[in-house]
Amino acid sequence: MRNKITIVGVGNVGASCALWLAQRGIADLVLVDIPAAKTMPVGKGLDLLQAGPIVGYNSRIRGNADGSYEGTENSDVVIVTAGVPRKPGMSREDLVGVNQTAVSDVIDKALPLSPNATFIVVTNPLDTMTYLALKHSKLPRNRVIGQAGILDSARLAAFVALELNVAIDNVHTVVLGGHGDEMVPLLRYSTVFGVPLTEWLPADKLQALVDRTRKGGGEIVNLLGTSAYYAPGAALARMAEAVLMDSKLIVPCSTLLEGEYGLSDICFGVPVKLGASGVEQIIQLKLSDEEKAMADKSVKIIRETMSALKL
Repeated sequence: MRNKITIVGVGNVGASCALWLAQRGIADLVLVDIPAAKTMPVGKGLDLLQAGPIVGYNSRIRGNADGSYEGTENSDVVIVTAGVPRKPGMSREDLVGVNQTAVSDVIDKALPLSPNATFIVVTNPLDTMTYLALKHSKLPRNRVIGQAGILDSARLAAFVALELNVAIDNVHTVVLGGHGDEMVPLLRYSTVFGVPLTEWLPADKLQALVDRTRKGGGEIVNLLGTSAYYAPGAALARMAEAVLMDSKLIVPCSTLLEGEYGLSDICFGVPVKLGASGVEQIIQLKLSDEEKAMADKSVKIIRETMSALKL
């Protein structure tokens, strides 16, 4: 039986994720969106299917019209990008309320058809929506994962590689916590060719790269007039591939903590090992006092957002 991945929400991020996954050729794809999207997923699916002979991938891709989940049965992975971004004048409570409805609807429709799937969430606010998906689905914590530090880690790595004029393969960065302003960069664990970043760059230059990473999403919004999608889509595809291929990939993800890092009953971005059963291990790193203070600040913001959930 061929592997199958369902992507719910095929705007820029979902469609980019579908393209990255199709190019990997590791699964067939089903594209789903809300009923108001009408035939849009069908068109995107057909377009991606027709690119296969040109690019050389063999993934079978279909899009569903009118919000249908037909053909998603027995998906191995369900990727949830459904929801809306925060708009001017929208409070945190407003955003949580709208996207709680969207994520809950996805769980209600996708889970009965794919009871053994691993769910990967990217809907914002990310950690809160991952927590909601976990509680609403009643799945074990290893099978509900949020895209967290993988994107910020990639952004920091890209900026470091540019600054030092080295191959991106030589750069390994570690970012924990929430996304953007809430991220917790672990520079002691971030290296170039195995040598800590602190030995490659002076403190002021390193801080400038960290600051640019924190504002990385905003920088792209200012340039495009919309949020990023190529890198977030690639991050989702990498996570889905790790689960599907049982890669044992260690990458920062949002997962429910039950005492790890001194935290409980919260989804928070930490390094995890991803494999066939989802989160197979939570990697616990020792944090310095400064890193712990940044993590505490990130936790506080996430818990304030979680308080707007209606569970």
